[in-house]
Amino acid sequence: MLKRKISYVLVILVVIILIGLISVLFIFKDKDEKKNDNIKTIKVSEVTHSTFYTPFYVAIENGYFKDEGIDIELMLVSGSDNVAASVLSNDTLVGLAGPESAAFVYLGGEKDYLQVFAGLTKRDGQFMLSRAGKEFDWHDLIGKEILVGRSSGMPGLSFLRALDNEGIKRSDVNINFSIEFGELSGAFIGGEGDYVNLFEPLASKLEASGNGYVVTSVGASSDDFPYTAFYARKSYIEENKELLTKFTKAIKKGIDFTMNNDSETVAKAIQAQFSDTSEKDLSIMIERYKESDVWLPTPYVEEKFYNTLVDLLKENNLIKEKVYYKDMVNNLYE
Repeated sequence: MLKRKISYVLVILVVIILIGLISVLFIFKDKDEKKNDNIKTIKVSEVTHSTFYTPFYVAIENGYFKDEGIDIELMLVSGSDNVAASVLSNDTLVGLAGPESAAFVYLGGEKDYLQVFAGLTKRDGQFMLSRAGKEFDWHDLIGKEILVGRSSGMPGLSFLRALDNEGIKRSDVNINFSIEFGELSGAFIGGEGDYVNLFEPLASKLEASGNGYVVTSVGASSDDFPYTAFYARKSYIEENKELLTKFTKAIKKGIDFTMNNDSETVAKAIQAQFSDTSEKDLSIMIERYKESDVWLPTPYVEEKFYNTLVDLLKENNLIKEKVYYKDMVNNLYE
């Protein structure tokens, strides 16, 4: 009889303990759900998925956006004009692309136009590849065909400025603007052109496959200007200033980590973004970009810096009137 009573007591104790554990689990679940309710998702369209944007991916993978209560949803949209269209159509909230696309939208008369709120890169991230070998001089381009993408995009504009700075007449070079940005690598492998300008990781992959040789950095011969930036609709920035300020803080943390750590450490941080590329290859690409000094030290876009871009657009007859800094740039990093 005593044994039976003890058994009943034990059963009751076990039940009480189980009820207690279940209650605790529900409490934690409820807390987690409330915590997740505070996370805001921002869908970002990026013009290409490249190690050129390493600080952005560091901010994602190191949890800097999560620390600010932000979840990033990435969407690859080839072509800066298409990135602008995705933001204007509300398919995405933020675009990562050349800010020239925002300027074109403004001049097109859009009332709720696009404004840059944070910068990321300060010069071209393309590398030029040759079929012939690694020996290279800019004058080797005379009489040759170079695949550079659209004439109105930042890659094409930056290449033209690099030619000017290297003393090469544009008329002496066969510049092919007819191939879409996302098809440059395939066209070159298929036999088109003598040279091609590509971002990483495509440049390294093409070189590793034996289809070309990286001979120079385009950005090293071009000028500094806001090459790639984050922009959003003017109304969205005004209505979500606090949220986008936190977004910009995360970008700054990503820049700092990238600048202050060696390429191997940075490669480990962003490995998940490039699962088909080894850490060793990623570190080589990141080191190339470090040597080319492509990233802004902070997300702040200076007026003088912005005006260099406007001058570039005007001299290439892509805009006829000035697009003012105060209208186009709304810095959220102080």
